[in-house]
Amino acid sequence: MIFDTHAHYDDEAFDEDRESIIEELKTSNVGKIVNVGANLSSSQRSVDLANKYDFFYAAVGVHPDDAAEIDDESLNRLREMAANEKVVAVGEIGLDYYWNKENSDIQKKAFLAQIELAKELSLPIIVHSREAAKDTMDILASSDAAKTGGVVHCFSYSPEIALEAVKMGFYIGVGGVVTFKNAKKLKESVELIPMERILLETDCPYLAPDPFRGKRNSSLYLDYVVKEIASIKGIDEEKVIEITYKNALEMYGIGD
Repeated sequence: MIFDTHAHYDDEAFDEDRESIIEELKTSNVGKIVNVGANLSSSQRSVDLANKYDFFYAAVGVHPDDAAEIDDESLNRLREMAANEKVVAVGEIGLDYYWNKENSDIQKKAFLAQIELAKELSLPIIVHSREAAKDTMDILASSDAAKTGGVVHCFSYSPEIALEAVKMGFYIGVGGVVTFKNAKKLKESVELIPMERILLETDCPYLAPDPFRGKRNSSLYLDYVVKEIASIKGIDEEKVIEITYKNALEMYGIGD
């Protein structure tokens, strides 16, 4: 079975047919899904989905785009949500300088505060990092985030940074981008890092793989990601599914 380690089924892109898609997933080869929060409201929606569907789990956290949300009150709210047994991570958290580098200090403060929350709760972190490689890696190292472990989600940096993250104890999240013809760095990273450090993810409704690029993504398309990873690594597709499923259970601390 496939484990989609990062999805956003609470997104408005699924408002018209969310239940029917989730029903379809129940009869597919997708065995487990973690729905990931991006702010307080989407974190709560993620918990609600995890409570409603047995094969859903939740992550709660505030994305760098909403970093200004983070204060003592919001951290307490995340702490309360994380008390739910279906919450398996703090995320997605991190830095994003693609859209807004002007508030980098606010982003860093929010990132650090949520890493400390994850350490307090003994939960792994889901790291969002875009055009912020050095600051991200510096914060992960200085905060001793390896204590919680986690995943660098939607990895987009060089193979050298991938290896550095793996050395720190983190997993690398690989999704639809690996199927793109121009995804040279990601393909090289997948080739270099051990299978035991790779997780499958969609980031749906975003980043659908070829041949669905530009359309709404879903966990049903992860077979295309599996096929590409298998080709890069020179192993069977079933082996990719088996190893990444085990990796996800281990990282999220989920018994099976």
